[in-house]
Amino acid sequence: MSARQSSQTNPVPDVDPEEPEEVTEAVCLESELQDGQMMEVEVGHHNVLLARCEGVYYAVGNQCTHYGAPLSRGYLGDHRVRCPWHGSCFDLKTGDLEEFPAMDCLPTHKVKVENSKVYVSINKKSLEQNKRLKPMGTRVPEVSHTVILLGGGCASLVCAETLRQENYGGRIIMVTRDDLLPYDKTRLSKVMNVESDSILLRRMEFFHQYDIEVWLRKEAMSINTDKKTVTFNDGITQCYDQLLIATGCRAKGLECPGSDLENILMLETPEDARRIHYACVNNRIVVVGTSFVGMEIASYMTEKAFSITVIGSSEIPYQRTFGPDIGKITMMILEEKGVTFYMNDIVTEIRGEDKKVKEIVLKSGTVIPADILIVGIGVIPNSECLQGSNVKMDAKNYVPVDKYMRTNIKDVFCAGDLSTFPLKMAKDQKVNIGHWQLAQAHGRVAALNMLHKEVEFDSVPFYWTVLLGMTIRYTGFGEGYTDLVLKGKVEHSKFLALYIKEDQVVAAAGLNFDPAVSVVAERLATGKVISKAEAESDDLTWLHLPDLNLS
Repeated sequence: MSARQSSQTNPVPDVDPEEPEEVTEAVCLESELQDGQMMEVEVGHHNVLLARCEGVYYAVGNQCTHYGAPLSRGYLGDHRVRCPWHGSCFDLKTGDLEEFPAMDCLPTHKVKVENSKVYVSINKKSLEQNKRLKPMGTRVPEVSHTVILLGGGCASLVCAETLRQENYGGRIIMVTRDDLLPYDKTRLSKVMNVESDSILLRRMEFFHQYDIEVWLRKEAMSINTDKKTVTFNDGITQCYDQLLIATGCRAKGLECPGSDLENILMLETPEDARRIHYACVNNRIVVVGTSFVGMEIASYMTEKAFSITVIGSSEIPYQRTFGPDIGKITMMILEEKGVTFYMNDIVTEIRGEDKKVKEIVLKSGTVIPADILIVGIGVIPNSECLQGSNVKMDAKNYVPVDKYMRTNIKDVFCAGDLSTFPLKMAKDQKVNIGHWQLAQAHGRVAALNMLHKEVEFDSVPFYWTVLLGMTIRYTGFGEGYTDLVLKGKVEHSKFLALYIKEDQVVAAAGLNFDPAVSVVAERLATGKVISKAEAESDDLTWLHLPDLNLS
């Protein structure tokens, strides 16, 4: 085990042996909380979320297990709470995680009502950590069944965890070409000098404890679905009973003269992120691509690089996702920080000196001086190992799956960025969406269907992007939207955009408008239609906003 994968344990605080293990406190009057309401209370100097549903009170941890958001500011649905920041959902009865991107469950606490007062009891031992791992089994020696998970991302990790949570006793082998255990890839373009050790989703002890084998620095070269074998780049062939293909995608490079020069960087790993961070400080950088990664890198480099130029092939950034209003304002925000944009243009040549980038030539004829070129123009599916196999791929080499994450081959599943899957909220339209939270949900559904539980994929997309410390949240699937309803003011950095198709809301994007995007996500997830009329109404009570001042 490498040093960066070693365990980091928190010291256990000293406990007075005479101090009671359980603390009970009155937190409110019974009349202070109505059905469908929740509030943050304090018990023994710890924040607790108290909620009331159908006359029953529930108490769980108040910090989302993802990034610690206060759940009391989220949205209370049908016996579950949705995080206001990134859309994670937790069951109020059990504290169990119901929707990603969080990985862990919440602690639960006892509640009782006496003399019109609500009392919450907490166990001090359970409060040493604000996260709870769902019970997991381990391998059973008598079980010869083997599951191979190709890819070391969150889809494979969640699949492995779900199998063990469901007491699968066979062998689990997770294979990745990376030299790191699964890590939080969403952090790479937001905190680019991040240390690898700080973003690991689980440490090596976890994999050992639950008998999940991890093969690092190993890549699948071919798959034989008739013999049920995978052959790897070191010559080893491994048999499987069930297979998950979750190898994801890789960054697409430029194809023009000079694309082989040094100082051309792409973001795929923590090492790439650190390299970009240190290479760009006090240098002239050019970013090609106005996707989320490109815009986040440009944002991150403001006040670090000597100059920043962004080149986009569309008219405005985020044109297909957020639309023109939000695209223009994000562009303006970065321009105010000194970022220069060249839109509706492409790179035709990269000129160098001493094998290093010196100038970027655009189709328009513009020549831009550069020390560093960062490329973020899209991705290529990592599906080479499927060439020659019986697993069906589409024209772009992505893998179509059904609502159970099954490929056309029995016992072969696909999840994450590599898959094209039916999206329930879009009337089962086949889509390819490379979101972190969706990949996690894919992994869970694949695992449950490996165990023949017939669970359909039905998650609603939820993702976020950070620009200059401001987080824009997005939920739903807005492709082909025909109308846009805007609440608040984009130019004041406080807005909610509701995307309309066929007279109902199909997506929402928001900035400083919490928990509105999570409210929309929950409505979409539960199949509750948000009509165009409701979206256009001045009555915003359905959004559960704590502050209705939109100026």
